[in-house]
Amino acid sequence: MAQHPLRRAAQRAVLRDRRLLRLPDLRQRARARAGLPPGGRAGGRGDDVVTYDLVVIGGGPAGVAGALTAARAGLRVALVDSGARLGGQYFRHSAVPGAEPGLGRFLRQGRALGERADVLLRHQAWSAAREPDGTLVVHCVTRSSSAPGGGAGERTVAVRARRLLIATGAYDRPLPFPGWDLPGVLTAGGAQALLKGSGVVAGRRIVVSGTGPFLLPVACGLAGAGARVLGVFEAGVGLGLVRQPLLALDKAGEAVRYAVGLARHRVPYRTRQAVVAAHGEREVEAVTVARLDKAWNVLATRVVECDTVAAGYGFVPQIELGTQLGCETRHDVDGSPVLSVDAAQRTTVPGVWAAGEPTGVGGWRLSELEGRIAGLAIVAGHGTAPRTAPAPSTDAAAGPRGDLTTARAPAPGGDPAAAAGRPGEQEMPGEPEVPGELEMPGELEMPGEPGEPGVPVVPGVLVRRRARWRAFGEALQRAYPVEPGWQGWLRDDTLVCRCEEVPLARVREAQDLGATDARSVKLLARPGMGWCQGRICGYAVSCLAGEPPRPPRRPIAQPVTLGALSESGEASDRAPADDPPPHPNPRRSS
Repeated sequence: MAQHPLRRAAQRAVLRDRRLLRLPDLRQRARARAGLPPGGRAGGRGDDVVTYDLVVIGGGPAGVAGALTAARAGLRVALVDSGARLGGQYFRHSAVPGAEPGLGRFLRQGRALGERADVLLRHQAWSAAREPDGTLVVHCVTRSSSAPGGGAGERTVAVRARRLLIATGAYDRPLPFPGWDLPGVLTAGGAQALLKGSGVVAGRRIVVSGTGPFLLPVACGLAGAGARVLGVFEAGVGLGLVRQPLLALDKAGEAVRYAVGLARHRVPYRTRQAVVAAHGEREVEAVTVARLDKAWNVLATRVVECDTVAAGYGFVPQIELGTQLGCETRHDVDGSPVLSVDAAQRTTVPGVWAAGEPTGVGGWRLSELEGRIAGLAIVAGHGTAPRTAPAPSTDAAAGPRGDLTTARAPAPGGDPAAAAGRPGEQEMPGEPEVPGELEMPGELEMPGEPGEPGVPVVPGVLVRRRARWRAFGEALQRAYPVEPGWQGWLRDDTLVCRCEEVPLARVREAQDLGATDARSVKLLARPGMGWCQGRICGYAVSCLAGEPPRPPRRPIAQPVTLGALSESGEASDRAPADDPPPHPNPRRSS
């Protein structure tokens, strides 16, 4: 049968980011890796369908912690992640060795997870829905490096589970400025991802600009890899956490290490300064660095010659899959919409939990703790009590590690804060290095029926650590706010939306025509309607419209090709992609 001309054209089409539209390979593969009998279907429909107890979306600290906690308790778990390896944005690792705290432990956890669960890498989740029988279905598009011709063959897969943990992390929040569309301008996270993930230094003469402590490891990493970092330009005061000395102590060691690194490589650190424009014909050749007042209005400028700009102004939580399912949201300290969760990390949708940055940006330690707590809560609701580390010693020398206080799942309509354990008990003195696994400080007793109000779910020590790191994350956001003066950096011809090439003048024209919010600006001027679907320009458009960012609500959470989308209806009859997992997975529960 001749191929339809539209389908043939779609296969030949080249997108603006140079990705080809390819129809997915329909061959059934990955039988042995998926642990299924010949002809079986993983995540599909039919007599031999595999429905997991839990599917986790995201392979960073939160996702791995939650998946491993549940898998150790005997649940059948699948973890899907778009990356080629576990780690998320923080624990990227490759040929470039890093000194990230906790990396060794995370790698051990990843190996342990690979032995107990299905780790489906290169699986980009783009939709989540609930079927009539209550089963949750996560639709993914896979990109296989072993496709014919060496290309990235695409196919669609549906992964089914009774419960879902959203641990999708966050992405960089950029701000537009004149020239930010030039080659050589990238986000701070993008520069770090290139370095950590591929061993590629973004440029030779680099300027790091923005706000927040994330600029420090980026600059140190680039300088350590051989780049000449001409300066770190912090738009804020740079010492915001001094007002929170007790919280700042937890990060004092890291701050000292980064300060020493900058001094070793002679990288100047300047506060109340930022890159407000980039210049060049075909690529970045220089930038304008401005001295700013408290509101980020420009006071004075100078030109710095460079070939690369790494700019970052915080992070935006990825909550699209949660809002697809109808999860309620709230505004975080910095105004970002995040998923609302209770003390057990449960969202407002039954069977759906969230952990890590989707519930509020707070760093990898908070993400790991939330993942562990979510995993324990999921196990409790499943009716299986995790049996992990041996009971602690009753000897007085055991100290605070003998604390077995528990957080309790709040009753429906109850106060989640009541689940924070008993008051007046001794705190754990920091985050322990657990060798290779997620151990609890003793067995968790589960009296009564799982899921009943008041049934213990989480050791109180984890709840108190979570509260401490949440307080730190909130203090960090208050210490490094994005001030409104950045809008004065823009010119009429400055592109606000790079995908659709929408300049500031067109946004202002839409407002003159009656657009009063970001949505109406989008309808009239098209910012946010390109490939990134507003991930890059959404924050800026909201600020220009004078409103806080709205929760993203779209039927497709991540960009997918038309070919993959056209095949999504057949995904239920398809096995996971054939890329081998990072570690063998011989065990499957029946």
